[in-house]
Amino acid sequence: MKKTGSLLVAVFLCLMASPVFAQDLKGAVTGALKSAGGGASAGGGDVAAGLKEALATGTGNAVQSLSKTDGYFSDAAVKILMPGKMQQAAEVLKKAGYQREVDDFILSMNRAAEQAAPKARPIFEDAVKKMSFEDAQKILNGGNTAATDYFKTKTSAELTAAFKPAVAESMNQVGVTHSYKALTDRYTSMVPFGKTDAFDLDSYVTQKSLDGLFVKVGQEEAKIRTNPAARTTELLKKVFAK
Repeated sequence: MKKTGSLLVAVFLCLMASPVFAQDLKGAVTGALKSAGGGASAGGGDVAAGLKEALATGTGNAVQSLSKTDGYFSDAAVKILMPGKMQQAAEVLKKAGYQREVDDFILSMNRAAEQAAPKARPIFEDAVKKMSFEDAQKILNGGNTAATDYFKTKTSAELTAAFKPAVAESMNQVGVTHSYKALTDRYTSMVPFGKTDAFDLDSYVTQKSLDGLFVKVGQEEAKIRTNPAARTTELLKKVFAK
C-alpha cells in the first residue's frame, strides 16, 4: 500500500506536468516519493523511473493548457464571463451598438487569467512535498476528483495570495481596468440615473481564474481515472487498474 500511495503521487503529477516545466517538478516529486516509499530500497528508484516516463509522455496538464493564449477564453468550462453586477449595463450597451467594447472587456479578463496561471506551478510543487502517505491513501481510494479536492483544500489560500497581484498586474497590461471604466462611464452617460454597483474586479477575476484552474485539474484527473485509453504509460495502467 505504501508503494501504491507513492505511485499515486507520481501519477497525479503527470496530469499537472508538461515538458515545459517537468524538470522543476521532478526534484520535488522524487523527494516526496522517496520519503513516502522508503527510498530506492523500497522501489523508489523504479517509481522515479516510471515518473520520468510518465512526465515525458504526459498529454499535458491544467496549468499549461490555461497558460496559453485562449486557454481560458476558448474553453466554455472555464471562460470568465461578464460579472453579474454588470450584466444589465452590458445588455444596454450591446443594444446601443457597443457589442465590441463589451466583448473586448470579457476577452481582457480572460487574458489576465491566462497570464496569471503559471503562478500555480510552485504552489502545487510545494503541496506535493507536503503530501503525506495518509493523504495519498485517501486520494487513491477517493472519487474521480479526490486529488483535485486535496489540492483545492491545501492550496486555495496560497493560490489566491499569489494570483491576486499577478491578476491585477495583468489586468493593467491587457487593459481590463481601462475597459471596465470605459464601459461604466458610457453606461452612466446613456442611462438617466444609471449606475453599476461597485465591486472588486481584481477579486472577481482572481476567483474565476482559480475556479477554472481546478475545473481543468478535475477534468484531467477524472479522465485518467476512468478512461483506460488515457493511461498512456505502464505506471498509469498499474496504479489505476481495478
